[in-house]
Amino acid sequence: MIDEDKRKLQLDPAQWARLLAATTVFLMVMGLWFAVAGGRQLRADIRLDSLQHARDDAVTETQRNLQSMRLKFSATLASPAVVAALKTGDTAAAARAISAAWPDLIRSEVWPADLQAQYDKLPATGYGILAVGEAALAQGQPVARIISTAGGARLAIAGPAAGQEVQLLGYVELPLERVTQGIAAASLASGTYLSMRQGARDVLERGDLALKDSAESLAVKVADSDLRVAAAVPDGVAVPLELGAIAAIGTGGILLLAGLGVWLGLRPRLLGKVGGAEEEDVQTLAELQLSQPEEVKPKPQRDISETTTSKSSVVIDRSIFRAYDIRGVMGQTLDAGVAELIGQAIGSLMHDQGLQDIVVGRDGRLSGPELSEGLITGLRKAGRNVIDIGLVPTPVVYFGCFHLRTGCGVAITGSHNPPDYNGFKIVVGGETLSGKSITDLHARIGEDQLHEADGRGALDERDISDDYVERIAGDIQIGQRLKVVVDAGNGAAGILGPRVLEAIGADVTPLFCDIDGTFPNHHPDPSDPQNLAALMQMVERLDADLGIAFDGDGDRLGVVTRTGKNIFPDRLLMLFAADVLERNPGAVIVYDVKCTGRLPAHILRHGGSPLMWKTGHSLIKAKMRETEAELAGEMSGHFFFAERWYGFDDGIYAAARLLEILATSGYTPDEVFDALPDGISTPEIKVEAPDGDPHAFVERFVSTARFEGARLSTIDGLRVDWPDGWGLVRASNTTPVLVMRFDADSNAVMARIQQAFREQLLAVQPGMALPF
Repeated sequence: MIDEDKRKLQLDPAQWARLLAATTVFLMVMGLWFAVAGGRQLRADIRLDSLQHARDDAVTETQRNLQSMRLKFSATLASPAVVAALKTGDTAAAARAISAAWPDLIRSEVWPADLQAQYDKLPATGYGILAVGEAALAQGQPVARIISTAGGARLAIAGPAAGQEVQLLGYVELPLERVTQGIAAASLASGTYLSMRQGARDVLERGDLALKDSAESLAVKVADSDLRVAAAVPDGVAVPLELGAIAAIGTGGILLLAGLGVWLGLRPRLLGKVGGAEEEDVQTLAELQLSQPEEVKPKPQRDISETTTSKSSVVIDRSIFRAYDIRGVMGQTLDAGVAELIGQAIGSLMHDQGLQDIVVGRDGRLSGPELSEGLITGLRKAGRNVIDIGLVPTPVVYFGCFHLRTGCGVAITGSHNPPDYNGFKIVVGGETLSGKSITDLHARIGEDQLHEADGRGALDERDISDDYVERIAGDIQIGQRLKVVVDAGNGAAGILGPRVLEAIGADVTPLFCDIDGTFPNHHPDPSDPQNLAALMQMVERLDADLGIAFDGDGDRLGVVTRTGKNIFPDRLLMLFAADVLERNPGAVIVYDVKCTGRLPAHILRHGGSPLMWKTGHSLIKAKMRETEAELAGEMSGHFFFAERWYGFDDGIYAAARLLEILATSGYTPDEVFDALPDGISTPEIKVEAPDGDPHAFVERFVSTARFEGARLSTIDGLRVDWPDGWGLVRASNTTPVLVMRFDADSNAVMARIQQAFREQLLAVQPGMALPF
């Protein structure tokens, strides 16, 4: 019995052969893995070390050049020729004397320190020039900065001229090569990247440009300047067991020798003990691989209804295709059939651009599920793969476009509009559709230019809420535990808004945060002060530090203080701009036509470049991309952070950035806001448009209105600026109303401006009901 059991346990020659072959293959493969990974890591370490030396040399060279030029500029301003010219008030002669000392100067001037002439010439003067001048005056010493001019990028230096009765400021421009020599001369290994940066701008880049997005991790600041030198190498090789390069190479060699030893040493002996297997009975490695079963790949999930609505039976109202999104009324201009055609039109546009995957999410409106199903059906009909992230704030849809690497997304939302409204905010290829891109979707449908794929696109359901919270909390943490009341207005931000603020360290009390598409407590629009009354009462009752309000889909922010003040968004933008400009001097800050006239001056005082633009989230985002702006904001409460975020409007993220600023200020929120420039201003005033057509009325108003002694701007509606205040009338792109706002230095000026507008408005439309 015992001998029989032993025979059962013994292996036949073929089994021994397979065992030895598998052992040898395992050892050889592991050895090659360790050795190759170690060798690649060694090369990467050598390349990284070489790049860091090149970066540090470039930083040292740049710092030395800047210091030399600043010292020379100070000496030039104090030279006898310049001082003599300035004493006689001859600034032109002083500028010529400065040029004589700098043979390669492109421009040399001397200005009064109030810089009024330069401000008066904006935008022709250039915001970068003013930022250099303001910084030099604030620091009381020469400041060097790279600026953009019509002739290209240049190095600008400004510094105060000492010893004069009237304070003057010297200003010169030099070729960019004066400051980029260190980068240009650096010795770079292949496959590396080196860049000189100022703010978000690359002044000079060398090497593999595909690495630029990861270069900040190796960036080093150039002392006493706004410049830094960024560097990057390709992602490191994953070394087994996190061994060093040398250890991995050694381990790989040992494993290779072990594998060779098993095959050449143990194999003959072991095979001899079992009777000597014939060579032809042993399977080769190739034969072993062929014998393995093929991997079975799971089929994509496809569980949404395949039912579609016939195009011939669906009427598309062109009026729902607005300036920066699609918006209509359920049961009148919107239903599931319309949503399906819109989805197929979006999918057709994606097909034309070679884009396959798209994120879809919806806010808490009752019509959301119906429109979502129709939209997804149309997208899949066009062959697009849909990732449905469910009920989320609109910013989470935008976040999903980046996080899930689709570059495409649709948020189904009525934003801050009444419950029966709904619509679509659309991103394709990283671009938020607006203007002609929106109307082109209508044209596709009307002309039957809709792509229909041979097979339906896939559908996947994902929850990315935790990823969104972790991404924000991983970047923002507040040391001071601020007590905050959050009013979501029963909108889609009711769950994630409080979660994010708690995750960054705030003490949050929710108010109207249960999601209800009927909005039973108040309209979800924080730009209307009446909708903030309950929040103000709760902040006062709880003695909270701050009240935070979100709109229906969470992309807009409202703020109230403990003392009951409504902090208008243009003043919040002042605070955000000052914070962003501390790390990004000279950055472009975009604001819409409804913002206060004190905002651009505040941005300039902090070394930034203000730019006024049209109202509308997609229009603002397009202008940000065009100008490479770091920050933008609208009076409606949309804030767009490109610095540390993705450049889309996000009320929840803006609230987190606000708490970060307040927590590190050392002052109470009321004290921080009270320190901002202020005057007399109104909130947005909404007036029902005559005949329900605000755009037609504004066209008539622009063509007939007359305002003496004022500067008129028609970027978006009609904005009228006087030295002591301004007023605006524009057409809303989301509802049939006129939007007005007024801002002034005093109550008397406010009354004068509003009266001037009243007269002109009534001249166009007698009997119009005006609330001022």
